[in-house]
Amino acid sequence: MEFGRRKKQTISPQAELYGHALQFYGQPPLENISLSEFETFAVERLRLLKTVENLGVSYVKLSEDYKRKLENESKNLNFPYRPEATGPSESEKRRKDHISHFILRLAYCQTEDLRRWFIQQEIDLFRYRFNELQPEQKLEFLQGNNLKYVTINAKEKRALQEKLVNSSPAVSGVTVERQDFYKVPFQDALDLVRTRKVYLKAGYVYIPHQDIVTIVLNDFRTRLSKALALTARSLPAVQSDERLQPLLNHLSHAYVGQDYSIQKNVGKISLEQIDSLSGKSFPLCMRQLHQALRENHHLRHGGRMQYGLFLKGIGLSLEQALQFWRSEFIRGKVDADKFDKAYAYGVRHMFGKEGKRADYTPYSCMKVILSNPPSQGDHHGCPFRHSDPELLKQKLQFYKVSPSGISQILELVKGMHYQLACQKYFELRMPIFRLSHPNQYFVESQKVLGGGRDIKREMETPQRSQDNSAARGSTAAREAAPSTSQDLAEMTEDLDSFFQDA
Repeated sequence: MEFGRRKKQTISPQAELYGHALQFYGQPPLENISLSEFETFAVERLRLLKTVENLGVSYVKLSEDYKRKLENESKNLNFPYRPEATGPSESEKRRKDHISHFILRLAYCQTEDLRRWFIQQEIDLFRYRFNELQPEQKLEFLQGNNLKYVTINAKEKRALQEKLVNSSPAVSGVTVERQDFYKVPFQDALDLVRTRKVYLKAGYVYIPHQDIVTIVLNDFRTRLSKALALTARSLPAVQSDERLQPLLNHLSHAYVGQDYSIQKNVGKISLEQIDSLSGKSFPLCMRQLHQALRENHHLRHGGRMQYGLFLKGIGLSLEQALQFWRSEFIRGKVDADKFDKAYAYGVRHMFGKEGKRADYTPYSCMKVILSNPPSQGDHHGCPFRHSDPELLKQKLQFYKVSPSGISQILELVKGMHYQLACQKYFELRMPIFRLSHPNQYFVESQKVLGGGRDIKREMETPQRSQDNSAARGSTAAREAAPSTSQDLAEMTEDLDSFFQDA
């Protein structure tokens, strides 16, 4: 008697890897991708994580508004947002989610600050996605990742019912019978033990099904923290690749909003307006630089770069800029002849009239926060990142920020949400949702005050090439993206050299 052989069902590696809507990102991607796809994926995930950060401060996490806005952003950026979805398009979204996570690991493993920020946003994104799963999907995820938590039987549940009800706020006598409770070693649930939200007995805690997310998040945090440490060790080998090194450096400082480099608004402000505008419409970092310049009649190279490009971005022409810097410097220890020899070239270079003749971009918040920290005698940088908290408090009091507003700002600074602290400083006077660029601060302020409609309209320029590719899916734009970021990094380094003090 002969038996026909059964055909083995073969499962493609991609189908196996992306079979579930959620991942612990334990297995790195092994496929080849183009440099344009590499940067596009990374930039779009960065935009998603920036949204997660902003929503986490603006809304109660997992509230209806929070979930709706995060779902919309995930949908717009083509990331997974419906756990029950299947098919080729969903598999492609999961592939993008997987690859983009690992790319940002490379960019954000470089310093402790970057790692901490990345872990927090990834955890918040993971929490949202896990809570969107159906009960059976959660169980499938736990089993698929070897998180084998023991459920107590009905007899033990009845015996402990009163204690389970009293120790778990969200549980009533009725729901105890209808849901699973997990028996977990207490050291795996320290957050729940600390807040007294679970029943603890003989070294074990009894966790209701809806609270198991706390355990999963702790596991995810531990795995991701270890993975970032390992990635940091192997980073030198990756950075030796001349194609990837500029991309990774750019990503950790990346700004993904409006481009303020195109100067259609040149000449829209006059020199006489600067003092008045600095008090009404300058972000704290630029207000600080302006005040230091007026008091000391000099700024070191870091301050001149940061403030000079900002002024260029809000509409100061080259002629005005030269007049502005010369008139201020000659009031100090620099005479007109020395200014022309040592400083005028740098101003013209910044406007693209010397050297590479490039249109240099005003610094974004990320660049101000993460690059070239100020030393003694410097006034550049981000006041929320680089100022002593007590000094920052005094500065905010001087600018007449309310005590409650100061407390909110300092709390954000304590949590290392420096951009959001700046946003809160703005919101205490004018409403705005998301702030990520000093020049955006100026434009929005002018718009609210009613004096910047023309500036706002003129400055509504196209997004950077990587954002255009995200919006339109243009192949040409995708291919241009890597060279754009690389050129920008090289241009900025080149500009730095012209601003060094002799």
